[in-house]
Amino acid sequence: MQAVFAVVVLALALGGAAPQALAADPVAPEHTTDTKAAPKAEPKAEQSVTQHVLRAGAINLEYTATAGTLIVRDKDDKPVASIGYVAYTRRDAKDLSRRPVTFAFNGGPGSSSLWLHMGFLGPKRVATPDAKAAPPAPFNLVDNAYTPLDKTDVVLIDPVGTGLSKAVGDKKDEDFWGVDPDIECISRFITQYLDDNHRWGSPKYLLGESYGTTRGAGIVRYLQERKNLAFNGVILVSVATDIEAIFAGLPGNDRPYPLYLPAFAATSWYLKALPGAHPDLEVLLREVREYARGPYTLAIDRGDSLSAAERLAVAQKLHEYTGLSVDYLVAARLRVSESAFDQELLRTRGLTVGRIDARFVGTTFDLLAKDAEYDPQINALRFAYSGAFLDYYHRDLNFGAGKTYQTTNFGIGDKWKWEHRPPGGGLQMAVNTGYDLARALVEDPHLKVLVLNGYYDLATPFSATEYMVDHLGVAAEVHARISMKYYEAGHMMYIHQPSLERMKADVDAFIGETSGL
Repeated sequence: MQAVFAVVVLALALGGAAPQALAADPVAPEHTTDTKAAPKAEPKAEQSVTQHVLRAGAINLEYTATAGTLIVRDKDDKPVASIGYVAYTRRDAKDLSRRPVTFAFNGGPGSSSLWLHMGFLGPKRVATPDAKAAPPAPFNLVDNAYTPLDKTDVVLIDPVGTGLSKAVGDKKDEDFWGVDPDIECISRFITQYLDDNHRWGSPKYLLGESYGTTRGAGIVRYLQERKNLAFNGVILVSVATDIEAIFAGLPGNDRPYPLYLPAFAATSWYLKALPGAHPDLEVLLREVREYARGPYTLAIDRGDSLSAAERLAVAQKLHEYTGLSVDYLVAARLRVSESAFDQELLRTRGLTVGRIDARFVGTTFDLLAKDAEYDPQINALRFAYSGAFLDYYHRDLNFGAGKTYQTTNFGIGDKWKWEHRPPGGGLQMAVNTGYDLARALVEDPHLKVLVLNGYYDLATPFSATEYMVDHLGVAAEVHARISMKYYEAGHMMYIHQPSLERMKADVDAFIGETSGL
């Protein structure tokens, strides 16, 4: 463990005094007490500041790590939430107004930021076997040669209900568990961090993963409109801005099925489950994209009017591209969800395919189940990531003692309010913050977006992301400011060493291009 040179802890302070019993009085009943409640203590921020040196690969830098909480205030400056974060800042930066800063978060809803923290952005990362389950403790925590900390300071944020973040004052955690309250809360955190740390002049970036891209697209527009804050760039990792495009479980929603097909084909190619020979993945995907956008989409649009012969012909083509049996595809009416695909593809081998990263497979519990009962990728990594992070958080960063850190809060998803008011008004019940991102791109001619996709991601398929980006409804010159990158990995492409190396190069280049430095 690196030496700790300085630690600053600002503890929560209790305020007010306990009420005292009134003195006995001849005309007053004995034992009369003042029932007036003591004033509620004002929530206070906490910090642990430690100094470190990172020497890994080509990176050699001194940095400050600040693990703490920031008290978010509403428009009336009333405390509403205590938001946990970890900030890494380069110590030798001479001019903070020219030093980029990146605000980052994971998704869920209900996930803390530990995945991005320990997989890509932080100065330490958890090294795990490729496409296999990580062993139990001791965990392989290594210096991260691929952190972007040499190019940008990094602030990792935990939304309310995750990490140490919680509501304060008159608010409850549930008040923040919705699309728009969450966007507003994290937006307020960002502006207050900029205030407190004198960073308004810095080049600013936003990086979100998964549902974090839904949040991020909304934040860019919110801060642009409400706070006159312009970001230099937005980095979207495994995109979920249009919820309806990736969730086939919504009743009557047929849109995702053709959008899944190229990712299904990539998965079956990787797992050698295709019936024919396809030596080149890129060539295969060009063919599958064309079929998915054309004949397959038209067949799905036909619905029940499709004849039996037409349905059989489409099923035979889908069999060629997925390896699923023709009989299964006909019985499924040509509509296969990602969860059903994960269960069915390797059913005869007794294996379930990973949804987050289809390169991971695990033993199937119930061979008769229709849908996958668990995700082998999540189980392969969650123990190592959580255990390594908590040890690092408490030991190296010297923070969080006596507090429960929520790595993942599964209860949030069940209570999440899926409502959003996009630019122009109205109320979305199937959230699409792509409209927010499109408006931000149109109104800020300097804003650029970097989109990172994993070929083997079945949770937010790259093929659905392509659809989302192509349906922002913006002019060609605006669309040209969005760049797409692809990796031969899944949702968390940074767990794959070659993809991590490329991701580092792509993010560095994007920051260099957009920071003006």
